[in-house]
Formats: sequence, structure tokens, C-alpha cells
Amino acid sequence: MKDKADSDLLEMALTRSVIGGFYEVHHELGFGFREYIHALALERELKARGHRVAREVAFPVFYRGEPLAWQILDVVVDERLVIETKATEHLHPNATRQLFSYLCATTLEIGLLLHFGRDAKFYRVICENRFKRHRS
Repeated sequence: MKDKADSDLLEMALTRSVIGGFYEVHHELGFGFREYIHALALERELKARGHRVAREVAFPVFYRGEPLAWQILDVVVDERLVIETKATEHLHPNATRQLFSYLCATTLEIGLLLHFGRDAKFYRVICENRFKRHRS
């Protein structure tokens, strides 16, 4: 039986596919490789699952309507989902804050923080466009 809360999740099918790919990569590689290696394997896995994957995507950050600087997103999937990868043993307590900031500065609404630690863990981060103060 399908849970009502599941059916209300933003980008449910996309995030499920990506999370499944994340666990597949973690199962295959395990813990200990650099973040870059995990990101390459994840990119390959997601493409095999039929997703469009863009790595190191630059976007402008604005301050009071003026361009301030460029920020780089680790991965964008299907032009709808931001992925931030970490491959540390312990995840910093503010790790999701960085991803939230990326979402606030773009028109993208959903992100996944994928932690390739000893135990694979993921965190969903949402910043709906209707709540964003400044958009370019």
C-alpha cells in the first residue's frame, strides 16, 4: 500500500531513483575513496538509469539584485535536482546548510546531500520557489 506522505513528496520518482543509485554506488565502492571518485561513479550510475547529469554547474549569486559571484553545484540531475556529495567519515553538522543555500539562490527546489561515509546516508533538502525572496 502506498503511503500518502510518500505520494506528496516533491520529485518523488526522481529522488527515489537517485537514492537507489547512491546506495548502489556505496555498496559497490564502499567507504574510503575521495569524493571525486564517488561522484564519477554516481554520474555513471545515474546515466545508466536514464538521467541527464551535469557536473560542476556554475550559477550566479545575486546581492540586492546585482550579480555578486559564481557558485558551483556538484551535480544537477534532469535539470531539477541538486546533489551535493560528501565522502568524509563524519558529516559536519551544518552540511545541509550549504545545499539549502544553493537551492535558495537558484530556481531549483529540491536537493539531496549524499554522504558516502562508512554508513551511506542521504538528506533531502527543500526550498520551494514560492518562499524565495530573491530570484534572478
